[in-house]
Amino acid sequence: MRSQKIFQGIAMSTAAGAAALLLTACGPSQPQTQATTTAPGTGTPSPSATSAPPSSAPPSSTTPATSAPAAPGLCKAAGLTAATDASGGGAAGSVYMNLNLTNSGTEPCLLKGFAGVSLAADNAGAPIGAPASRDESTPVTDVLLAPGQTGTAVLRYTQAGNYMDCAMVDAAGYRIYPPEDTASLFLPQPTKACSNAGITLLSIGAFQPA
Repeated sequence: MRSQKIFQGIAMSTAAGAAALLLTACGPSQPQTQATTTAPGTGTPSPSATSAPPSSAPPSSTTPATSAPAAPGLCKAAGLTAATDASGGGAAGSVYMNLNLTNSGTEPCLLKGFAGVSLAADNAGAPIGAPASRDESTPVTDVLLAPGQTGTAVLRYTQAGNYMDCAMVDAAGYRIYPPEDTASLFLPQPTKACSNAGITLLSIGAFQPA
């Protein structure tokens, strides 16, 4: 009888334990703490760059370049007329005269320096004897000649008879080369010349405004 009671007690304890376990399993479950994993921050994505339309600057108003007027060219024989006057007087067998070159063209021109002057047999003839030497007592200057204006230079002629060794010949006038020109003017003025080139009868000064 005692053994039977012990067995029943064990059975009841076992049953009670099983019931307790069953109650525990069926009871409200405890909330589980969920681990939140934070992904590494990727940063806020920058808005896509939008290319701004090119600024259309107003076209710059380009003023046409005004070219400076061309400087006057040198006076040439084709646009000049020549004349002399004896207002310079004379001394010791020499005659001083003004050689005048006048702009007969339609544009201004520049007369600067010394003319080439020699005596000539005729309009188409070659020079006779030595050409004029330069008288540099008057400084060279720019002489701007508008149409109709005149530049002047002092021309001296020494009498050919002053030279004993002069091989004297007749000259019909003066051949005149404007400064830096290879063309010439002929100025009729009959006189005497020395054909030998060792004797210089003429001298010429630099041109000045008339």
